[in-house]
Amino acid sequence: MELLYFAWVRERVGTGQERIDPPEEVKTVADLVAWLAQRSPGHAEAFAEPERLRAAIDQKFVPLDAPLGRAREVALFPPVTGG
Repeated sequence: MELLYFAWVRERVGTGQERIDPPEEVKTVADLVAWLAQRSPGHAEAFAEPERLRAAIDQKFVPLDAPLGRAREVALFPPVTGG
């Protein structure tokens, strides 16, 4: 699975993307975020407040409780603001 990170999520994790193979028990985006938070101090900082995140699976916006299914790509980012 390809992960894409944007804005302050990217800054805290230290990269804009990474390829991962999460364990079988990771079933939802929220599970993924919790699992990612254990990968490094940067990941822990980026995912400390999951309610501040938005997600997309295969380029479609989803809630954090959305099942990952056979996702090829998951993007994690802060809320988008316009202006």
